Amino acid sequence: MPPQRLVLASASPRRLDLLRQIGLVPDETVPAEIDETPLKNETPRLTALRLAAAKAAKVADARQDAYVLAADTVVAVGRRILPKVETEAEGRRCLELLSGRAHRVLTGVAVVGPDGRAASRLVETRLTFKRLAKSEIDAYLAGGEGIGKAGGYAIQGHAGAFVISIQGSYPSVVGLPLYETVNLLRGLGFVAA
Repeated sequence: MPPQRLVLASASPRRLDLLRQIGLVPDETVPAEIDETPLKNETPRLTALRLAAAKAAKVADARQDAYVLAADTVVAVGRRILPKVETEAEGRRCLELLSGRAHRVLTGVAVVGPDGRAASRLVETRLTFKRLAKSEIDAYLAGGEGIGKAGGYAIQGHAGAFVISIQGSYPSVVGLPLYETVNLLRGLGFVAA
């Protein structure tokens, strides 16, 4: 039997680090370039699952000899999806919205096997942020850590100090729920070396 190949359909260094943490080193990383715009009236849960499945399917079309793993993380307050922050102004709006309140981080994970079978899971984690002073938001934004992050923050960085409580999967908030990922891969026949 030829060795199994694992492809991560992501350019995220955080997802790669999380996989390495549990001894899974992808043979290749191939970012899936797809439109990540939520559909009209689509819930945050459905958005995260749909995008993860679409990323996995797109890369699997070109890597049919491999297990393709993809994920998508959405930060939501109610039905409102916060953006993947691109500017300091967007980051400020997100942090002001999250200040002193609860929100959800939804990560969809999808795997497509070399036989074409696919499986996916959604992991929901609830977090509560402390009330943030303007000076704390200013300092966080000055560091640039939230740029490119869903909801404008990285829990594994300085924003970890904002979290009063977390219910669910910490690695999912970072970008990849490890327990569910391993189970999806195993369920489709992937055997870690």
